[in-house]
Amino acid sequence: MPWSADQKPRTRRQILDAAATLFTRHGFEGASIDDVMCQAGLTRGAFYAHFASKGELYAEALGHAARSSVTRLNDAEPHERVLGYLSEGHRRGDDVNCPLACLVSDVAQQDERVRAAYTRLFAGFVAHCQPAGEDRRRSLQRAVTMIGGMAIARTLSDDALAEEVLDACRDLAGAASD
Repeated sequence: MPWSADQKPRTRRQILDAAATLFTRHGFEGASIDDVMCQAGLTRGAFYAHFASKGELYAEALGHAARSSVTRLNDAEPHERVLGYLSEGHRRGDDVNCPLACLVSDVAQQDERVRAAYTRLFAGFVAHCQPAGEDRRRSLQRAVTMIGGMAIARTLSDDALAEEVLDACRDLAGAASD
């Protein structure tokens, strides 16, 4: 029985969904190709029909994870976006897994292709955080506050301290939009 015309794109999306989830949770070294393919419900052999290397998958998974995160926050007002991004659910990875916050130090150790993908995502995030007529510097401040605050909060084992960090960043990110 022949494959349907949409089989290859659907399979690729399954792989990207799995990779985005695993990489944002475990980083590049913490998620193997076998892990990704198992999460996607596919065999390792199917991987090479879609990607030449784990690095290529990682670079594409960054964008895929970011698009998924943006979709969840897109319809909200700017203030609600800040609150949604700097939420306890995002910290735990329940509802949003932004690769900008989850993988900030992981990406620094990767090749230029991955770093370029991260750079494009960051630039897009800054633009997304910039209301019409707002100074770019203020949008950069908000983006760095949100991403950096979430990255730090995710690393803390003290929940109360993590909430303090998120709360301070909510204030600062909100203040940057005044």
